[in-house]
Amino acid sequence: MSNTNSTEDLFRVLKRELCHSFSSGSSTFIFTPEMPVARDILPQGQCINAARYCSTLDRLKEAIRRKRPGLLRRGAVLQHDNATPHSANLTQQWLQRYSWEILPHPAHSPDLAPSDFHLFGPLKRHLGGMAFETEDDLISELRNWFNNLDVDFFRVGINSLLSRWQKCIDLHGDYIEK
Repeated sequence: MSNTNSTEDLFRVLKRELCHSFSSGSSTFIFTPEMPVARDILPQGQCINAARYCSTLDRLKEAIRRKRPGLLRRGAVLQHDNATPHSANLTQQWLQRYSWEILPHPAHSPDLAPSDFHLFGPLKRHLGGMAFETEDDLISELRNWFNNLDVDFFRVGINSLLSRWQKCIDLHGDYIEK
């Protein structure tokens, strides 16, 4: 596993295809510029831990192997925050074993996470006003929403990282959107 250290390394990585991961307590979604490739939604009351996150990464690796075989040969780049499941030794060992490169994600930087600046707004608008009788109904609606997104949706979000990182650098690390 390697981490990018310089601005040049950062932009080199951003120009390659990126897998973006976000977890929130009981769910993990991982997507590439083309599509969501791994989803892990736990039953109510359970939380993501390092073992579960590594299992999700295993499924991601297999999904990429099936759907985008050349991506793994070029080297996968993963962006995730420093949440405990992402930074745990077990996860770091998994990433090192498969030589996945990690795109840095500064703490408390929603303006540099595609899930925060590109995904959650449209998802929130879509779900606004809906009520679900069961957790399965909600999960079904989430899957339906993801499956019906425009083919360019994820590409636009991930590709905008390059300009967002540049803005962050130009603002000396300050937030892009206040």
